[in-house]
Amino acid sequence: QTTNMGISRDKWHKRRKTGGRVNPIRKKRKFELGRPASNTKLAPRRIHEVRTRGGNKKFRALRLDTGNYAWGSEAIARKTRIIDVVYNASNNELVRTKTLVKNCVVMIDATPFRQWYAQHYGVHLGK
Repeated sequence: QTTNMGISRDKWHKRRKTGGRVNPIRKKRKFELGRPASNTKLAPRRIHEVRTRGGNKKFRALRLDTGNYAWGSEAIARKTRIIDVVYNASNNELVRTKTLVKNCVVMIDATPFRQWYAQHYGVHLGK
């Protein structure tokens, strides 16, 4: 039994609920393909296109420096600059290497929110 190396999303390498082995019914297939994580870094924007099934495209962000952030209590969202990765509950190395993942805590530039607040309420924040 030879298997090709690569990231696979199949279930044949797992065990049954009872702990018994599952015999693979076939070799790896294209639709079971998985791809490596992008490990998006905090740097000037670099995005690669990935061809997917049916000739469609996915966009893999390798480096980003901006994002769309919301101020929940004021119900607004603005595109703003990401300054730094401050905390990550899963791994401190992701903070050290400034890797952007879901649920990481980032420091953003508050200028767009400050401008909106001044225009909406007539009060200047942070002065």
